[in-house]
Amino acid sequence: MHPTVDAVPMQFVRQPAAHTEPAAPALKGRFHAMAKPIGSTCNINCTYCYYLHKEQLLDQHRGRRMEPSMLERYIRQYIEAQNGDAVIFSWQGGEPTMLGLDFFRDIVALQEKYRPSGRRIENDLQTNGTLLTDDWCLFLKQHGFLVGVSIDGPRDLHDAYRVDRKGSPTFDDVMRGIGLLKKHSVRFNTLTVVNRRNAKRPVDVYRFLRNEVGSTYMQFIPCVEPKDFHTVAPQHWPLESMPVLGSPGARPGNPESVITEWSVDPGDWGYFLSRTFDEWYRKDVGTVLVNLFETAVAQSMGLPSQICITAEFCGKALAVEQDGTVYSCDHYVYPDYALGNVKDAHIGTMAFSERQQKFGFSKRDSLPGYCRKCRHLSLCWGECPKNRLVRTPEGEPGLNYLCAGIRRFHDHSGPRIREMAALLRR
Repeated sequence: MHPTVDAVPMQFVRQPAAHTEPAAPALKGRFHAMAKPIGSTCNINCTYCYYLHKEQLLDQHRGRRMEPSMLERYIRQYIEAQNGDAVIFSWQGGEPTMLGLDFFRDIVALQEKYRPSGRRIENDLQTNGTLLTDDWCLFLKQHGFLVGVSIDGPRDLHDAYRVDRKGSPTFDDVMRGIGLLKKHSVRFNTLTVVNRRNAKRPVDVYRFLRNEVGSTYMQFIPCVEPKDFHTVAPQHWPLESMPVLGSPGARPGNPESVITEWSVDPGDWGYFLSRTFDEWYRKDVGTVLVNLFETAVAQSMGLPSQICITAEFCGKALAVEQDGTVYSCDHYVYPDYALGNVKDAHIGTMAFSERQQKFGFSKRDSLPGYCRKCRHLSLCWGECPKNRLVRTPEGEPGLNYLCAGIRRFHDHSGPRIREMAALLRR
């Protein structure tokens, strides 16, 4: 018979060490975190999704959610680390509505518990829209959530890549969810992934979002994924594998391409932005906000970029996974870019750590000479570093895959953007 613990003399009992909560940093600042309390778990299976593979990469268990103690720790630390009047929480996945309403009721209760007097809490939620219900929308309205809905255009374009786990279309479910948001007057934006297919029909996409969805704030995100994105972290590609700008290897649809079949072609990205800009400029300036156009106007006025991809530096947009691990960026959720865990280090300390600052400054410091000589440098700053996977015409590595399309857009829209900037300066 084995002795019980009580039978062992006390001097031989090894007591577990008490966990010490990380202290808030003395210096606070403004940064953003994208929290993924359900990790990569999602009810649909988009062909181009950059996040579903995290289940294998990070050894996540499908459906596992952030533990209550970890959720509370994250909310407390995030509030402690901020120094603005508003503390803005962003919730994503995977599909965050799979967590259920009770999980989000706990979120707002914890936010109120730790909210300092005189400061406000804001929340935004990125969703595919398929699981929204009246109850969800009543909750979102009551607590002032801003909702981002992912939708890629009219039915045929949306359903080309955004399918459920059985391969069935999701368009009708998304539109039903949008109808519920409207019914309950919930504020929402649209996020459209511009891919190899819908990039060829920019006006159809824009008019659909404006006229049928009723979107007054549109985000257009270019789909760019290397073929090895499941296992290789951004900027860890072998230099010898980088194709030259404009070569077959730097275009989708070629056998030797380093890019997935569904990634947007650089030329089509420029075409999409240019045609969409023309429609917006003619009819919707001041009534429809398009993130890439608005920030170009602001930057032309000498103001800071409104979005990270066109800013000179990055690094102030972290990602927090379901287990509390913090990563340098939502697109850098790979072990190579893990900063630590909120159970061991304060998120505010990680956000302004030397390592994260180096990550942020490298956006500018690693630019190839081809970029530094470009007349559009102050509007682009090399776009997102995760897309710097080709070589310049001179063979220098680290050029953005979308470079040709970005140049095309700014060459096309530049005169009118500068005109708007001049009017706004008056």
